[in-house]
Amino acid sequence: MSLVAKRSVSIRGHRTSISLEQAFFDELTLLAAGRNMPLAALIAEIDGTRPQDANLSSALRLYVLEQLKARLKDGAWAARAVRG
Repeated sequence: MSLVAKRSVSIRGHRTSISLEQAFFDELTLLAAGRNMPLAALIAEIDGTRPQDANLSSALRLYVLEQLKARLKDGAWAARAVRG
């Protein structure tokens, strides 16, 4: 069993695939929901801001990491952990 799952997404009208570990995919889904936007829209936003030579899957992982680090910095992580 592979830890990385390949998924297809539609970004601005074209299909592409991303390869993410389940934990990153789950967190990305939560981040999209927290912004009241479809997951595909968040992925398109990240895709639009990444350097041209950067891999989309890597850019998604880095985005998740940045968001989690920001939560740690502002204390939101602790509140989320308490709520479960």
